[in-house]
Amino acid sequence: MVNSTEVQSAVSRYISASLRDHFGKGPTSAFVTLSSGFITIHLRGFLSPSEKILLKQERHNLILEMRDLLLEELKPDIRFQLLKSAGFEASYIFADSDLEKQTCLILAEAKQLPAGEVALPSSWPDSVDKGAFRKVIDEMSEKAQKMPEQTELYWLSDRTILVKRVGILVEIEKALIANGYSEELKISKRPLESELLDKPRLELILDRKIDETFLDWDFEEDVGYIVFTLMKE
Repeated sequence: MVNSTEVQSAVSRYISASLRDHFGKGPTSAFVTLSSGFITIHLRGFLSPSEKILLKQERHNLILEMRDLLLEELKPDIRFQLLKSAGFEASYIFADSDLEKQTCLILAEAKQLPAGEVALPSSWPDSVDKGAFRKVIDEMSEKAQKMPEQTELYWLSDRTILVKRVGILVEIEKALIANGYSEELKISKRPLESELLDKPRLELILDRKIDETFLDWDFEEDVGYIVFTLMKE
């Protein structure tokens, strides 16, 4: 059995070093969560000198496009390192950034996780109405495109919630993806879905403040991911 703390430290060190090599600057911290067949890596203090210049010029989309392209290049090595460090075979890896806060969230989902290799999932708190939370997510999805065929909720840690939506793409989105406009679609969907999320309602259900929201999609599998990070109680 791999020690969870050792895995978290190994993944954190690898990600920090790899990003430093490719961006010229690594994050000031990389917090790793292992739970329920997922690994999340929450980066803070992550903005390179060149990105700071682009941010001052309000070229947010260019920064996000560059990061998405670089992540595609890094994915094979990230998969290898997760398998080597944690016995974690990733089926999908995504990343989204909050440029103003200089943070980034990397999420990896396991194909099949060896028993006992990582921490067991935290159970959904009894005090939080899971059905009401799912309803808010489904309503947002319906406004943005359509009602998901399936909505899965995961309480990964005391400060991390994952939402996995399956079957959400409409025909026009599928056509754009087929014609090579996946990156443009992601750049457009992120602010739209974030704006449509009824965060005050979610915070009322959670009885917690939401700190950050990260979004990404696996267009090939017609899956959308949302990760909420919560403020400390």
